[in-house]
Amino acid sequence: MTIPVRWARVVSAAGLGVTFLAAIVLQAVAIAQTWGAAFWVPGAAAAVVVCGLALMRHRERTWTAAAGLVVAALAVLVPLLPGTELPAGLGPSVTLGLGVLIGSAVRALPPVRAGAVSGAGLLVIAGQFAAGPTTGVTGIAAAGWLTAVAVGLVLRTYDVRARAAAERVRRVERLELARELHDIVAHHITGMLIQAQAAQIVARRNPGQVSDSLNEIETAGSEAMAAMRRVVGLLRDTDDAAPASPGPERLGALVERFSRQGPTVSLNMPVDEAEWPPEVTSTLYRIVQESLTNVLRHARHARSVEVTVGRVPEGVTVEVADDAPPNSARPRHRGGYGLVGMRERVETLGGSLRAGPRPGAGWAVRATLPVPAGDPGGP
Repeated sequence: MTIPVRWARVVSAAGLGVTFLAAIVLQAVAIAQTWGAAFWVPGAAAAVVVCGLALMRHRERTWTAAAGLVVAALAVLVPLLPGTELPAGLGPSVTLGLGVLIGSAVRALPPVRAGAVSGAGLLVIAGQFAAGPTTGVTGIAAAGWLTAVAVGLVLRTYDVRARAAAERVRRVERLELARELHDIVAHHITGMLIQAQAAQIVARRNPGQVSDSLNEIETAGSEAMAAMRRVVGLLRDTDDAAPASPGPERLGALVERFSRQGPTVSLNMPVDEAEWPPEVTSTLYRIVQESLTNVLRHARHARSVEVTVGRVPEGVTVEVADDAPPNSARPRHRGGYGLVGMRERVETLGGSLRAGPRPGAGWAVRATLPVPAGDPGGP
């Protein structure tokens, strides 16, 4: 879903730019009508610089905020110089751009730098109060600073809570991945023990065939090490972890259980799913489980869901698609932490995952997972 997020940022920046432009034009017209046509240029120039810095704040929040504060301070101090006949104080457009810079800094910067930026903004406002009598422009500047700090603090609190929730989910899921690692290793080690016992019997009856049994044990050990490295890679990931490992039930039982709770779910898949590596099978299972859970939560008007598992040259694919009407209410982050964590897990295994609206109606989640060469279920 990278493209929709990118477009959302572009639209947001464009909307903010239009707002800045409208504020600058209105301020310039008001000053030209009150002071004369020659007096709107300095204020407009300061506003263009501050608002331009506000549009570039995501690249470097500290220095854009510092530069904006310097320009705002100059806008307050320059009209006080002897012989300077310019409108005093911060204009509304400068206040708007400065408010965006301060709010962004308070939200995202470390506490010390965020406090320094908000404190410097307060000093600029205090300088405006000290420069002359209180006016409507001064009141707007003070209200803009208060609003910027308040909005920044609210968004900062929201971000902290969201990160804390993601961390709690990550810890729980990493514990589940540790259990999955135990199951995978136990699966392979059990097979190796059986083959070793069989090799002992073969050695007594036909010593010439012992090398074949040893080769099979070596192959099983290599597969165990490869599977263990893949799952340990997930455990070492410091980002959102993957959902819990599945229980003993298969996809068919999962689909049947969800069909009793919501829309009809159909399953299309190869018959040799059990031959895939355990980490691939468990990841496919969790993708289907997470997707079906999201259908129950966020696509209640869907009449049917189709789960398709297949093989491609790249490995194994799974797609979960519903037919909910286009006007169904869906939250912006429909997948929640589960889908975010699943994307991290899929990418760690070398695959890819996409989720988004289908053409016409419905929602689809599609993932591709590579099957290591040499596995029975590999392409």
